[in-house]
Amino acid sequence: MEFLVDFKVNIPTGASESEVKDREKSEASATAKLADEGHLVRLWRRTVTSGDRPIVGLFRADSETELDSMIRALPLYEWLDVSVTPLKSHCNDPADATVPRRPEPRRSTSLPDPRLTKV
Repeated sequence: MEFLVDFKVNIPTGASESEVKDREKSEASATAKLADEGHLVRLWRRTVTSGDRPIVGLFRADSETELDSMIRALPLYEWLDVSVTPLKSHCNDPADATVPRRPEPRRSTSLPDPRLTKV
């Protein structure tokens, strides 16, 4: 299953700069691991508007329960405001293998014959 996950980081008042940096560094490692495992597919930062969650991620998990455990394991979890939207395939999804596609343009793997110009 795929999930669209909106995040907003709320750093608590009084959190030390070193704690914030440590958690951010750990968060980067944790998200890299999720990406390596195929759970974190994409991550975007939105242009912030009033009340908006500035981070959006596309996640893959077998269930909402599995996704929830992944998110709860993130180092910044205690500081996150999270909204999860389960996604379903759409019949016109261009990534769906059953939808007919235009053929890929031919790409030659050989170099063209050299051409010499008399000077």
